[in-house]
Amino acid sequence: MNFAPNPQRLFIRTAHRMDVRPHVVINAAMSVDGKIALSGGKPVRLSNEEDLRRVHALRAKADAVLVGIGTVLKDDPKLTVKAEYVKGRNPLRIVLDSRGRTPAGANVLDRSAPTLIVTSEASKRTFSEVEVLRIGKDEVDLESLLDRLAARGIRLLLVEGGSTVIGSFLRRGLADELKVFVASEVLGGLSAPTLVGSRDATPAED
Repeated sequence: MNFAPNPQRLFIRTAHRMDVRPHVVINAAMSVDGKIALSGGKPVRLSNEEDLRRVHALRAKADAVLVGIGTVLKDDPKLTVKAEYVKGRNPLRIVLDSRGRTPAGANVLDRSAPTLIVTSEASKRTFSEVEVLRIGKDEVDLESLLDRLAARGIRLLLVEGGSTVIGSFLRRGLADELKVFVASEVLGGLSAPTLVGSRDATPAED
């Protein structure tokens, strides 16, 4: 377990894996008290300009960037590489959405980069404008998903949240690196989400 010399960044590398699944890097920003959003999940900017450059550099290196449906609903991210921070190609955007709740006007459905909606067999919704992968009966099967991504040439997967998705990858031992930017703010709030979501939540809910 290694810690970066910069006290604002936490870097953890797990033991080397001997399989052919993608190398999974979890990236997140949190407050000093471990919160990643305000009470009720309301978004708040925690990254400074230096960290944003680092995040976009990570995206430019990654083959794919993954978030859960909760992040799409709350933050509506584009998940692309912004030229103001770094020049590079856009990765494949992956959304874990077990119940097919991605809004029709979500930024991840625009044409600025390819998108893969990963849903369960229980969801019957179709997305004509993007690729859809159904994997898992009632919720997305993360292990099977990683195998499928490896089969299509995904070698570096960047996971950007939210807390339940991060928790799911960590609890299943599917993360190879954890990169956390720790901001100087103290957010507080009993209902404010922390870096790792609750144990009994599903991976497609945040």
